Amino acid sequence: MTYTGFLVIGVLADYLGTGRVVVGLLLGALFARFPWIRKGKLRVVGLLPKPVRRPLIVGILGLCLLHFLSRGDYVPVAFTGFATAFLLTFPWLRRAIFDRMLSSVFKFTGQQPRKSTDDRVIDGEFREKKD
Repeated sequence: MTYTGFLVIGVLADYLGTGRVVVGLLLGALFARFPWIRKGKLRVVGLLPKPVRRPLIVGILGLCLLHFLSRGDYVPVAFTGFATAFLLTFPWLRRAIFDRMLSSVFKFTGQQPRKSTDDRVIDGEFREKKD
C-alpha cells in the first residue's frame, strides 16, 4: 500500500507539474480528518464528506492504473490494481471478519448472537385487537 501511495503521488505530481512534496501536502489537506467538539459531542470533521472520499480515491487509483497501462509498466499496474481491489472489497471483508469473530466469541460465552438484519427491510409486528 505504501508503494502504491508513492506511485499515486508520483503520477499526480507529473500531471500537476509540481513536486512530490507539494502533491503530498495537497492530498494530506484534502483527506485530513480533525476532531471537533460541538454542543458537547465529539465529531470528526474533514474537507470532503464521507460519501465522496472512497469514490475519489478509487478515481485517483483508476487514473494511475490507466497511466501505467498506457506506458506499459506492468509492476505498478499490479500494485495499483491490488490497492484498488482491496479498497473496493474492504467493507465486505471487514464485515465478514467481524461477524466471524463475534460468532466465535458468542459460542464461547454461550450467548446467541443477534440475527443479522437487512437495512432495507422494515420489520413490524402487528397484533389483532379483539372487540
